Amino acid sequence: MKVGLIQMPVTSEKEKNLSYAVQSIYECTKQGAELVILPEMFMCPYSNKNFPVYAEQAGEQTWKMLSDAAKNNCVFLIGGSMPERDGNQIFNTSFVFDPAGNEIARHRKIHLFEIDVKGGQRFKESDVFSAGNSITMLEAFGIKIGLCLCFDMRFPELSRIMTLKDAQMIVVPASFNMITGPAHWELLFRQRAVDNQLYTIGVAPARDENGPYISYGNSIVVSPWGDIVYRADEKPTTAVIDINLEVNKNIRSKLPLLSARRTDLYKVEEI
Repeated sequence: MKVGLIQMPVTSEKEKNLSYAVQSIYECTKQGAELVILPEMFMCPYSNKNFPVYAEQAGEQTWKMLSDAAKNNCVFLIGGSMPERDGNQIFNTSFVFDPAGNEIARHRKIHLFEIDVKGGQRFKESDVFSAGNSITMLEAFGIKIGLCLCFDMRFPELSRIMTLKDAQMIVVPASFNMITGPAHWELLFRQRAVDNQLYTIGVAPARDENGPYISYGNSIVVSPWGDIVYRADEKPTTAVIDINLEVNKNIRSKLPLLSARRTDLYKVEEI
């Protein structure tokens, strides 16, 4: 499968962001991409004050743009994420579309990012967002894919459940910052890939030093052996990566981790 990664700049102008996304999706498909991935919060600046302002319901402008882009380019499209308004609640949501423009999956971020460092950074998504309650899987060309958002990737139980549901890759639109990114970005994607013996893909916004939230960038593709197949820097970029899913089977046959699990022992018991 050829996968397109779009590490794009995000401005305060929604129309500009949407236009950039549409053009980048087109560029990826011209290079043969069959699945294209946008970054977390690709249509608005990443800040709590902006989320309610930019929030839209499913079926409105951004949703329709994603649907049309998938259809016009005949491609599977993972639409990064956006603030989705549903009644009185707002979710950090990733919409997924098939090549006919039909919505085939919707992931609402289930682990909300919370950081409160004394004398340092404080950011709590829960001040604005409600948490989703579903593990999200989708299928493209008969290949099962696990989908989660940013902070979700920190919880190994989630990736393992996706793997046990036959995921062949895990896709993560994300926006790590300049504290967590250098420390944990590569580490997390390599570890989840090795633990579950599948491809992991992270797609982030490009870095804007003057923005309200500075993204680490460094969109990444990691193989089931933990090798870095592709890694961007901090600048805007598009890349199309050819992923050979036969590598999953090869690695799992040589190092059978999943079949060696001792599920009879994996219980939390009172001491």
